Amino acid sequence: MTLIVNQDAFVAAQVVDLIAKERALALSKREWKHRIAGYGYSIRETAEGEIIETLPHHVPVCALPPELAA
Repeated sequence: MTLIVNQDAFVAAQVVDLIAKERALALSKREWKHRIAGYGYSIRETAEGEIIETLPHHVPVCALPPELAA
């Protein structure tokens, strides 16, 4: 299965920046996922790796950078 992700690099960069800032503020991965859900995003595990997607429609935005996956 091939993932089709949003090819708009500007939007993806803004979303990754938001996700990274929230990761720095969160005390745990669970809290981080809860925080980003408040902004309308989620992290989903796929065969190709983790991706950032929108809520509630689960539209893929981009791949989760490896430095945030840990």
